[in-house]
Amino acid sequence: MLEIRPNCEHCDKDLPNTATDAMICSFECTYCKECALEIFENVCPSCSGNFVERPIRPQKEIEKNPASSKHIFKPKDLEKTKMNSERFKHVPPEKR
Repeated sequence: MLEIRPNCEHCDKDLPNTATDAMICSFECTYCKECALEIFENVCPSCSGNFVERPIRPQKEIEKNPASSKHIFKPKDLEKTKMNSERFKHVPPEKR
């Protein structure tokens, strides 16, 4: 089950369960759409995978299975992430 992390790991923007601009990678690194697509160019700075929109857990399920409240805030070194993005952004995710 997804944790549904509450914030962007890079800019610390709030991303509650109902956020429509939350993006995740296969390891559930969580970023806002702006960071994921504009800054990191669809290349996760941690694993080099791609991002997808994070699903929204239905309200009836969130009551039984709440979203995480643990903030993870680890701003990335933009110089290093730029090099990583340049290396992988033109490689399809299934070939990274």
